[in-house]
Amino acid sequence: MGQRSKWVMAGVVAGALCVPGQRAGLAQEKAGALGVFEAQSDVGAVNPPGTAKFEAGVYTVSAAGANMWAREDAFHFVWKKMSGDAALSADITFADSQKPDPHRKAVLIFRQSLDANAIYVDAAQHGSGLMGLQYRTEPSATTQDIELSMERMPKRLKLVKQGDAFTMYLSYEGEPLHSVGATTKLHLQEPFYAGIGVCSHNKDQVETAKFSNVKFETGGVEESAKAVEGSTLQTEGIEENFRRALVVATGAGRMEAPNWSKDGKTLVFNRDGKIWRIAAEGGEAAVVNTGEATKCTGSHGFSPDGKLLAISCSMPGKPETRVYVVAASGGEPKLVTEGAWSYFHGWSPDGKTIAFTRPDHKGGGNIFVIPAEGGAEKALTTGSGVSDDPDYSADGKWIYFNSDRGGSMQIWKMQPDGTGAQQVTNDEFANWTPHPSPDGQSVLILSYPQGVKGHPTNTDIALRVLNLGDGKIRTIVNVIGGAGSDNTPNWAPDGKHFAFVSFEGRSKN
Repeated sequence: MGQRSKWVMAGVVAGALCVPGQRAGLAQEKAGALGVFEAQSDVGAVNPPGTAKFEAGVYTVSAAGANMWAREDAFHFVWKKMSGDAALSADITFADSQKPDPHRKAVLIFRQSLDANAIYVDAAQHGSGLMGLQYRTEPSATTQDIELSMERMPKRLKLVKQGDAFTMYLSYEGEPLHSVGATTKLHLQEPFYAGIGVCSHNKDQVETAKFSNVKFETGGVEESAKAVEGSTLQTEGIEENFRRALVVATGAGRMEAPNWSKDGKTLVFNRDGKIWRIAAEGGEAAVVNTGEATKCTGSHGFSPDGKLLAISCSMPGKPETRVYVVAASGGEPKLVTEGAWSYFHGWSPDGKTIAFTRPDHKGGGNIFVIPAEGGAEKALTTGSGVSDDPDYSADGKWIYFNSDRGGSMQIWKMQPDGTGAQQVTNDEFANWTPHPSPDGQSVLILSYPQGVKGHPTNTDIALRVLNLGDGKIRTIVNVIGGAGSDNTPNWAPDGKHFAFVSFEGRSKN
């Protein structure tokens, strides 16, 4: 338990505030007057009009503007119209101000148009030190973001566009720019706008920021900004108009399968064959004592009362993966499944039964249940296809799972004894890992694009939520992920947030 993680940790906040806005006219510049950029514009309602000048290699941008948020923006934008991949980087400092708003923003931004409600992605440095990757996925949609609450301003900020992926990089002391887990995916139709901007977060006050050492790369990006193998543990809210996200941990290596403790204070995940614990608000991660258990996989989860933790690991004399139970605080593992190659997936709400899977190593696999104390197991599904990822509904009346029994991988549900199977989804996605929320209102689904076979990792996925009341499914976030992102129950106790892992560095498969 003495081992500690040295990965980067950061707090993240997201919200929404309705702000009026309108498109303003362009102020075209003479060639070269704005360095690497072509022109400057007020976007939305900015009064007095914003200004920008380029002198001695430094851009000085001044603007009022109520916000860059919600469904419309108001800021001053210095831009270049372009197509293809690109990267923007700069050192940013705010000018002194009498009563600066802590949320005044200086941004690096890619934007579909100069309309106030346009699709965009920006890397925003706030006056308070807060750093955020903000984005609007559709015109007039509510802005979402991933914000990192840092103790100090970064020395340098970078925003990279690679296809539809946008990633923020930081440098604090002049070290090479590095990812801090803030990445998102959306599509900008070519041509689009790229540049820098300022918003005072106060429609009646003008604020100024300076952008120095500005670098605008097109085509490929420099080595320091290329994605490396890494992962980010993040929590995400599901509400439409006010969403709070949190980057809990990020760094090189592979985290997997976060579970949320019943008191909402802790997340556990696996990495390097061990189980780790970290505060849900971020901090240092510590190894959970699992005795002699090794090679622990991403199949683990807390019991309904929060007192026990099921794990899927190897033990001396039993090298194959089996399901064990330890105290939630750690301890010696107790064997649950005698059968080899067993992987935990869910507890029944009364804590008496564990659902698990056993692959047949021929491309198929089935679902089983067993008393949590151990004993005789029972197969709930049979056949040569794939039935996987069982998770109980909050009322215990259903087990949700994914299966290809209908021809494509879709979400199904069955009664706890395996009878009464019903198909839940039927769309163009390959749907996996259904997790019913603890409030009984939603099911979280990991969806691959059409044509993806199996359960790969390091690929494009969408995390979507099925509303059990009206049957509608909406996308919460698009990331690079897959196997390992949310293998087992990952909802917060309130049913309004979930945890997941995204990855950097695509699979070669």
